[in-house]
Amino acid sequence: MFQSDDFARRFVATVDNLARRHAASRLWPVNPAPDRFMVESRPDGTVIAPDNALRYTPFVLLVETVDIDAAVATYRRFYPQFQQAYQELGYPGRYFNDRLVELIDLLLATPTADGELKVHLPPINGPIRPERPWVLYQYDDPALEALSSGQRLLLRMGPVNARRLKAKLAEVRRLVASDTDVAAPASGAASR
Repeated sequence: MFQSDDFARRFVATVDNLARRHAASRLWPVNPAPDRFMVESRPDGTVIAPDNALRYTPFVLLVETVDIDAAVATYRRFYPQFQQAYQELGYPGRYFNDRLVELIDLLLATPTADGELKVHLPPINGPIRPERPWVLYQYDDPALEALSSGQRLLLRMGPVNARRLKAKLAEVRRLVASDTDVAAPASGAASR
């Protein structure tokens, strides 16, 4: 489930990218959900299949078993590596912990979608038409499509999984948002 090579850089890049429009799964510290994104056709369009949420259930169950206090203690212990990776990503003078809290706040603000979510395949532009269009569905609702990649991922997980992950994220936020125990970066600058 985890990609342990260069974990600190993968973790930092993922945290940074999940708050943005795109988050390349090749950089994630975890493997993407198995199988393909599932949709169902309806008379009025295509919707995310309810069974699509099952692809994410093993990950959600794993997250729910994590002792948050122990996870945050590990985060604190490795914070200098995370901070260094964040600086190498192009953010000198900024604190990775701040970015983590920003992302958690953004994910917690993700709207809850209790109904079916309509999606569509975007048009293929260019002279080459693939045999099978890429499987990059977009939300029909422009407000949902405008969300960050992390928020759109939470929506794809289904409302039950999203609520369960948000509960764990709230626990993490409580511990890291006012964290004065995070170790200072190697450069000696103070961190939050």
